Amino acid sequence: MIWLTWRQFRGSAAMMAALLVILATALALTGPGLASDYSAGIAACTQDNTCDRFYDQFLDGHDTEFMALTLVVLILPALAGLFWGAPLITRELEAGTHLMVWNQSITRGRWLAVKLGLMGLTAVAFAGLCGLMVTWWSDPLDKSAAADLALMAPLVFGARGIAPMGYAAFAFVLGITVGMLVRRTLPAMALTLAVFAAIQLAMPLLVRAHLMPPITATFELGRTNVDSLNIPRDGGAPPRLSLDPAVPGHLGSWVLSSNLLDPSGRLIPASGEGAAIKVSTTSGPCAPSAGPGEGCLVEINRLGYRQQVTYQPLERFWPFQWIETGIYALLTLGLTWLSFWWIRRRLS
Repeated sequence: MIWLTWRQFRGSAAMMAALLVILATALALTGPGLASDYSAGIAACTQDNTCDRFYDQFLDGHDTEFMALTLVVLILPALAGLFWGAPLITRELEAGTHLMVWNQSITRGRWLAVKLGLMGLTAVAFAGLCGLMVTWWSDPLDKSAAADLALMAPLVFGARGIAPMGYAAFAFVLGITVGMLVRRTLPAMALTLAVFAAIQLAMPLLVRAHLMPPITATFELGRTNVDSLNIPRDGGAPPRLSLDPAVPGHLGSWVLSSNLLDPSGRLIPASGEGAAIKVSTTSGPCAPSAGPGEGCLVEINRLGYRQQVTYQPLERFWPFQWIETGIYALLTLGLTWLSFWWIRRRLS
């Protein structure tokens, strides 16, 4: 049975292995140079305190590769469910070849176990290797990324560490389970993709942020967390300040909310132009003649304006990876049990 399953599966496995070898070669050739450029840039910017500018320039110079590799790792588990899991059982059900196997000495449970074990473990291994290789290569870029592309941010988190292994296992078994229920290949593939995409969206939006209680803290305003400061020249409108969703001193954290607080600690509602603040613009460092700069930010901080941020810190990356992978492992076990129950009781 193992030999037969391998013969049916070896073509797609060999193709995937070849693609992984090509990817590994490309990453191995470019990774050391990327890390060297990052180290040299950090050494240079530390001397004149311009590392914020270096981070932006470094990421901008490699944003295409960064996003492409991230999307590859995110898409790979979906492909495992779509093209390996969903057709695995439905092709045999449509062709009727499963009946010939079951009339031999092979039980239904063993037939399914071999297919699940051989192909499922291969899918998990491929996704895990791809995720870990990209995690290694992207480390300098992850250290430089802005808040929306930080290592803990939803888009990047799912393409790093061991989480892709959990996604691949779940997607593969989901495809098999849906295939058993639907019994048609194309509808099973479409439904597998829809369900997997819905769960992948629900996890960061509804679940991941609450795996551990988030941290809420306040910070002074500075270049790290201020996006823009607009001071009208005519003095008829109040100055407006826009915040960056960044946590000073905690690069790579996942920002859940970022708000501006007034001196009394109340939240200031923000519009598209930013939040209105009360600061003298007729004289002093925030006057139009002085121009917005460090002096004006110092004055705003002196008045008591602060940024309030709720976030998940970068230090929780690996605990979150293990917890989320465990959640997907439990979902995979549940679907596996359903598959064995269905094939023994309902499938004929």
